[in-house]
Order: sequence, then C-alpha cells, then structure tokens
Amino acid sequence: MGGLARKLVSAGLLDEAAAAKASQAAQQRKRSLVRHLVDEKLVPASAIAMTASREFGFPMIDIGAVELDNALVKTVKTETIKKHGVLPLYQRGKKLFVGVPDPTNLQVLDELKFATGKNVEAVVVEADKMEQAIEQALEQTDSSLSTMMGDEDTDDLDNLFTVDEDGADAAASEEEESEVEDAPVVRFVNKVMLDAIKKGASDLHFEPYEKYYRVRFRVDGVLEEIAKPPLLLTKKIAARIKVMSRLDVSERRVPQDGRIKLKLSRNKSIDFRVSTCPTLFGEKSVMRILDSDAAKLQIDQLGYEDSQKELFLKNLHKPYGMFLVTGPTGSGKTVSLYTGINILNQEDINISTAEDPVEINLAGVNQVQVDEKTGMTFSKALKAFLRQDPDIILVGEIRDLETGSIAVKAAQTGHMVMSTLHTNDAPQTLTRLQDMGIQAFAVATSVNLITAQRLVRRLHPDYKKVVDIPKKALLAEGYTEEDLQTPFEFYEPGDGGLDCPSGYKGRVGIYQVMPISDAMRRLIIEGANAVQLADRSNSEGIPDIRRSGLMKAKEGVTSLSEINRLTVE
Repeated sequence: MGGLARKLVSAGLLDEAAAAKASQAAQQRKRSLVRHLVDEKLVPASAIAMTASREFGFPMIDIGAVELDNALVKTVKTETIKKHGVLPLYQRGKKLFVGVPDPTNLQVLDELKFATGKNVEAVVVEADKMEQAIEQALEQTDSSLSTMMGDEDTDDLDNLFTVDEDGADAAASEEEESEVEDAPVVRFVNKVMLDAIKKGASDLHFEPYEKYYRVRFRVDGVLEEIAKPPLLLTKKIAARIKVMSRLDVSERRVPQDGRIKLKLSRNKSIDFRVSTCPTLFGEKSVMRILDSDAAKLQIDQLGYEDSQKELFLKNLHKPYGMFLVTGPTGSGKTVSLYTGINILNQEDINISTAEDPVEINLAGVNQVQVDEKTGMTFSKALKAFLRQDPDIILVGEIRDLETGSIAVKAAQTGHMVMSTLHTNDAPQTLTRLQDMGIQAFAVATSVNLITAQRLVRRLHPDYKKVVDIPKKALLAEGYTEEDLQTPFEFYEPGDGGLDCPSGYKGRVGIYQVMPISDAMRRLIIEGANAVQLADRSNSEGIPDIRRSGLMKAKEGVTSLSEINRLTVE
C-alpha cells in the first residue's frame, strides 16, 4: 500500500484489507487511489483531504473560494490537468501552488515542475470539488495558441508544428513516435521554439553533457542559456525533435538533417532547419530559424557605407561576371545576396537559384532545393540552368572544383553568377578559388566583385552610454590622426534592465566591398598570394572589414568592444 492508504487505515477510515483491495483495484483501472475511493464511496472526499493535509503537513484549501487565473491555468497542458486531476491555483514569486487531491504523488509534482519551469508546492483539495473546478476552469480557458500569441488564425499549440514533406525522407514509425509523445517534453520543445521566435533568435542549441542538459539561443549573434531541463530527458527531447523533423528516431550513431515548418497563421509560416549530431553524452540538436520575411530587407537597412553601396549596385547590374559574398556561417551572406536578387527580380529577367536549403521564397525566382541524397547537387543544378536560357544564376555556395568551374564558365559566357564562399576576407576568396583547382586566368576574368562581411550588434539607442577612450588607445585600435581630428563620442552598452539586458538591440553589417580592378587581375594571373592582393586592395582605397567596423563605432552605431569581438587588428 502507498503512504496515503496507510494513513487512511491509521485514521480509522479504512480497514487494512479494504485499503489493499482498493489500491489494487485503482492500479488495475489505471486511476488514482483517491479517485477510486471517492467514486466507489468508500471514503468521503473531505475526510481524505483532511487526513492527507494533517498527516503529511500540506495546507488544505477550499477551491470553491479561490478565483482561478486563466493565464496560470494555461501554463499546464489540458491533458495533464485532466489525467492527474490537478489545477494551478496561484503563484508567489517563482513558486507555483497547485491543487492536488493526493499530495503523495511526487511524480505528478515533478512533471508539473518540468512543464512549467517553476518550483511547485502542493495544496490539498477535496477530489469532488477539484473535479468541478477543473471543468469550470477548462471551459473558461481558451487553450489555443491564438490567445497566447494574439493571432486568431493560429491553430492549437501541438498542431502548429507540421513537417515540410520535402524536408527529409526518413520518417519515424508510429510506434517510435508514440514513445516520444510525452506531454511535458512535447510542450517544452514547442514552447522553446516559440520563445526563440519571440526573442528574435537565429539558432537553437539542445546540448547534452555528462552532468546536465542545457538549451541555448543565439540572439544577435551571441549564445545565451535559457533552460536546463532534467538530464534524464536527453533522449526524449532528441527523439521529439527527430519526430517533428521526420528523421530516423532509431538511428543515433550518425548526423541527420531535417526540416520543421511552424504555421503561425494561414498566411505566415516559419521553417526550422534541423541538424542532429551524436556526442559523448547524447545527441546534440541545432535548429536554424529560416524566416523569409525577416530576410527581405532593403539595401539601406544592411549597413553599407555610401561608397560601398554604390559599388554593390554598380556591379550588381553588370550583364555578366561573378558577384561573390563571403564570411562565416551566420554572417548574413544569404540576406545580402537576396537583397540583390530582390533588386534584379524583374519581369524581363530569368533568375534561377540552387540552394541548400532554400531559405527565402521569392515569387518570380526559379528556386531549386539541393539534395545530395537524391543526386541533385549544385553542379547538376547549374548544368540544368544553363540549358534554360538564364540571365542570373544564384549558387548557394561554391564548395568544390566542379561547381566552381561551371560557375566560372557561366560567368565568362554572358551570365551573372552570384554565390557565397567561406573565407575571412575578400582577398582570401580569390586564392581560395584557385586552391579548389580553378585556373588563375579563369578567376581573374570572371570575378567582378567580392563582398566580405560580419554582423555586429547595434547599441540600443535608449541605453547606450558615453565612454572616454584615450587618444593613444584609439590610435592603437587602428584609427588614424585624420579620423580623430573631428570631435565625436564613443559609446558602450548601458544597463537596459529587463527591457534590454545586454544593451544591444538588433544587428548591422560591416563590410569589405572589393571590386576587381585591372591591376588586381594582373596580380591574380601572376600568382599573387592573399597578402599581396590585400595590399593592392588597401592601396586602391578599399577599407577592410575592421576599418568598416571602426567607422561604425565612430558613428555610435555599435561599440568598440563589439568590433574587437568580431575583428582583429
């Protein structure tokens, strides 16, 4: 017998045989002992509640006298409330007081603690009154996400997450899927994804370690920890993410890639690109948020200086050649390319793109999803494009010699080719293409412009504060005497409290926009290295990324410490 049954026997409310029989019958019918005793009229609900309160030291309350908070009730899933017969009553600080008929059911309390993220305290409530209160509370509570998000078109929370049928081939079986449909885990993962969207995060990291599990968001380029779910849920969270992205739940030894579609309304959806990777202590899952609307920016919003913007637009409208954007993952390369595509997207121009994945959907642009599994590679897509009368071709990334060679030939034969590479600056891009195996002459005659970029955090205009930096220190950072002739102020992030704890809000680009001059073409053909090409670029007055960042700090857009975080002298 459980603890409550023994206390009822000690209080003289049941004899030992009846208590044992009731416990066994409750287990067989898969319901709580309290519910069984009340339904079978073996012990009055009020007597059970008073005994539990007195014997175990929990407070008892008349739930009929409590005015329930609908918002608080929503913090616990409807299925959990119905299944366990519990109800959130009130909150004091970080403590959530929950009405329960049986306070000895520690499993329920632990489940509620995880589902709500709060410290849960039990309050004893009579079982019959609790049943009535639950019915009334659920009638008054609209459990749809439309209320939570202020969107009338939004479906129920659990139905928001639908799978992009083209996202992955390996689907979980019904049996595997049922194993991970653990209500607290489902709700936790869904809530984390929605919170990430609300906070403007670009990536979500679900990370298992030996002694703890954590979830982090990348907001404005910086990772921050937002939750530490119990370590024992490592496999369940990974499995839930796999089910949502239609990956093989049973395969835990190799990395997998998938996709999740979140429907916010009939006309608004956000995609998540999912990657799983086995680590020492479980599978790490990373989600990249692909928000098409957020990426459709105007060129003036990107942060180009006037001279850089002029070079960007001039080379964008050339009839042929290569227009390359370079930088690390998450530096905004795709946004820059699509800003150009938006400008060029006219009725009389045929634009085709090959991407992995297609992050931004644009009407009027022929977009192809690269999929190595089916054999649709960048090079195959490029070959197909060249047979379809293209004007502009966008290649998501030049990764190998075959793709690079086809792209170069297309640029040399009357097509504008736009693409990205992963290099640190613009001059290194020229040598990187040659390292792939593309001939120096082909590189020199095909590339028109290279833009290297980073994203730095903007200072919040309401919370930035002036800092005094000695002239000697500024000269050491890279400013010239000429830069410092005109008085100006440097700013650092201030304390924005809960409104803006970091002092930063949003991001802006810093760029090195390098056109390929005739002198630079000669150097490429002569076999110049990246250092020689960089020296030539400097002599032509092309500022590097750090110089662009220093100007942003001088203008008060960002801080000098932020520039130092992302660039080196």
